[in-house]
Amino acid sequence: MSIGHFFDAGGYLDYGDASVLLPVEELHARVYTHRDAECALGDAPADSVLAIRPTGLASSYALTQRPLTAIEVASLDDELRNQIGGAVDIDLAQFELIQVGRATTTAQNRSLAEF
Repeated sequence: MSIGHFFDAGGYLDYGDASVLLPVEELHARVYTHRDAECALGDAPADSVLAIRPTGLASSYALTQRPLTAIEVASLDDELRNQIGGAVDIDLAQFELIQVGRATTTAQNRSLAEF
């Protein structure tokens, strides 16, 4: 089962357009990581999550190296919101969270005898 809303998000932001959000450790906003991000994303409806998607192999690798992270849109300052809104044609007010990365869970160990 996928953790977060990477595949069913309400909107997507390309990795290059999201560069103003990275690194998330320097943001002056409410940021959830690891288990806290899982809980925040689990409580949020899929259509209220804006997911950052990779645009190539390098950005895909960069996103998978990060822990699952959720950023509260309401806690972002106006300048940052304007920069993101100017990069894409979406209204940030309709989203609760921005998802950075996705959880990588280990697959269950299954044998062929089960099938």
